[in-house]
Amino acid sequence: MHNSGSESHAPDRLLVEAIARRRLVTAQYNGATLELAPHRLFTRHGELHLSAFNPNKNWRSEEERKLGHFKLAGLGDIAISEQDFEPLPDFGPELPREGDVEIFSVQPLAA
Repeated sequence: MHNSGSESHAPDRLLVEAIARRRLVTAQYNGATLELAPHRLFTRHGELHLSAFNPNKNWRSEEERKLGHFKLAGLGDIAISEQDFEPLPDFGPELPREGDVEIFSVQPLAA
């Protein structure tokens, strides 16, 4: 099978790469194109989910900004952009819900 770039990889592999490289991704979700800063890939009840920040959402304040959680099956046409992102300052090791299992998450940069 011919491999014509990162778009041909499985969505979970693309997201691990984007998280590791701190790169924004674009994806189709409910008929809209979203730009997301992926922070964590995890499973919930055996299904893959993504915790990501939507920088284009209209947030009322800096304190209100938070991660959204997306079921991977609901995201389509995932592509890594060339634009970097900084993780949210309050991003921590705690998973969204009890029972969630982390696959991969953004790591702090070495000082």
